[in-house]
Amino acid sequence: MMVDEGKVYRAHILAVPYPSQGHVNPMLQFCKRLVFKGAKATIAITHFISNTISPKSDNVAIDTISDGCDDGGFMQAENVADYLTRMEIAGSRTLEQLIQKYQECNNPFDCIVYDAFLPWVLDVAQKYDIKGAAFFTQACAVNYVYYYAHHGLLKLPVSTPLPVELPGLPPLDLPDMPSFMYVHGSYPAYFQMVLSQFSNVDKADFVLVNTFYKLEEKVIDSMTKVCPLLTIGPTLPSLYLDNRVENDHNYDINLFQSDSQSTIINWLNTKPPASIVYIAFGSMDNLPKTQMEEIAWGLKNTNFDFLWTVRDSDKENKIPKDFVQASCDKGLFVHWSPQLEVLSNKAVGCFFSHGGWNSTTEALSLGVPMVVMPQWTDQTMDAKLVQDVWGLGVRVRARADVADGIVRREEIEGCIREVMEGEKGKEMKRNASKWRDLAKEAVSEGGTSDINIQTFLSKLTIISATE
Repeated sequence: MMVDEGKVYRAHILAVPYPSQGHVNPMLQFCKRLVFKGAKATIAITHFISNTISPKSDNVAIDTISDGCDDGGFMQAENVADYLTRMEIAGSRTLEQLIQKYQECNNPFDCIVYDAFLPWVLDVAQKYDIKGAAFFTQACAVNYVYYYAHHGLLKLPVSTPLPVELPGLPPLDLPDMPSFMYVHGSYPAYFQMVLSQFSNVDKADFVLVNTFYKLEEKVIDSMTKVCPLLTIGPTLPSLYLDNRVENDHNYDINLFQSDSQSTIINWLNTKPPASIVYIAFGSMDNLPKTQMEEIAWGLKNTNFDFLWTVRDSDKENKIPKDFVQASCDKGLFVHWSPQLEVLSNKAVGCFFSHGGWNSTTEALSLGVPMVVMPQWTDQTMDAKLVQDVWGLGVRVRARADVADGIVRREEIEGCIREVMEGEKGKEMKRNASKWRDLAKEAVSEGGTSDINIQTFLSKLTIISATE
């Protein structure tokens, strides 16, 4: 990796992500930015992840802690609450051991950047007089709503007159809010976890958010008044945003076995520009069979070619067999895809997604308009931003007169057509290009995120290059 020669930083930063792919990889990419700036960076993954995939990086050191489920990871726990309890107990103990190990070898940590889902990490850092930086992996708008809920400024269940109006945010109807608030009482352990991000954040030395200023300018200004923060995103490999940084070949830590990457890209390269609908609903998707069937037939009715990332078991059991057979010449099914390479391919004209924050920032950073079908957590609010604030895409809707929540094929077909061939679709493509350029600007030299990363490191120990 090329290193910024202007300054050399003594700082050794330890990154502690929440142990899921959507949290590990943004933290890993941030670490690479820190190394480019001259810092040392180590990322601590769980023993289970390390033993399962043996991850490598050319420039970020990788070490391990325990989540209390070393043999099976999350699936070893009885439930979410049990897993979070195990992780706090085992994680605190093994994190202390890791800190002590590096102290003994004269390579101590100066700062721990920790996923805000894990506020107990800050307690450990402060016990050893190490600076702590909370790292928020979701949109600033989502964090701000959780901040209001945590501090009782937004009463739950939401009963104030709708729409809800908070400083810096557009008016929010109930379905526009995070699902834990939209469907009050759902996933209580997860909801408690997202609210607990603010339990001790006022004691952190830094608050870092994976977004960029011009994307969420108004809400960032509002949140900074109550919780000073630094925007450091989007955390994509610099290959796609900023050629100053020569990343290693290990862009991400992938928890899933891959199909042939070259097969996917070669297939895309045979297709005309902006002709492919790319479908992927994230690593945690578990759509019901009825919904998968509706997606399939809605897609067929558009007559567009497609690339669909779907588990082999779901393809076998949830997608109609006659659709699969009839799609031999129209589509490619894969159980994993190199998403950034796919989105950056000129053949892709639309990203049909769950609207998770990583997928959303990847799409807008690469200039790809979206059709969003949110499922839970922050995805519902991300969809609101995609459609009504950024003009990047359209959100599909279930029928109001049917209580099953299934989005029908007619809605899916109509939304895909709107993005791929409608007049509104042309505007979405222009907006997508605008956000792509602004994302690149943010992380390039002198951009807001680049300056904020520099500021973060400048507040740690600095020596001159000649000292």
